[in-house]
Amino acid sequence: MNNYDKNAKILKAVADSNRLKIIDILSCGELCACDILENFDFTQPTLSHHMKVLADVGLVKVRKDGIWNYYSLDMIKCNNIVKFLNDVFHESENCICKVIDNKECKC
Repeated sequence: MNNYDKNAKILKAVADSNRLKIIDILSCGELCACDILENFDFTQPTLSHHMKVLADVGLVKVRKDGIWNYYSLDMIKCNNIVKFLNDVFHESENCICKVIDNKECKC
C-alpha cells in the first residue's frame, strides 16, 4: 500500500465530525472513554465504534486499566498526516513532480 492509500484511509477516518471532535478533545491529553462520552449525545457503543475506527488507522492509542479504556493521540501518526497534507498542498522536497520526472517542480 502506498502513502496515498494509507493516508486516504486516515483522512477517511477523520472525515466524520464526531471523530474530528474526538481528536480535538484528545489533543488536550489522555482521557477515559466516560470523559470523552460526556461531550456527545450518543451511546457508549457508538463511541466505541468511533474509537475503533481511529485506533485502526493508528491515530489513537488505547490503554486498558482494569475495566476502563483510556485513549490518547499517537502524536507521531498525527504529525505524519499533517506533514503529508502539507507536502500535498505545497511544493516540497518530496513533491510528486520531482519524484516522477526527476526535474524542477512547476507547482
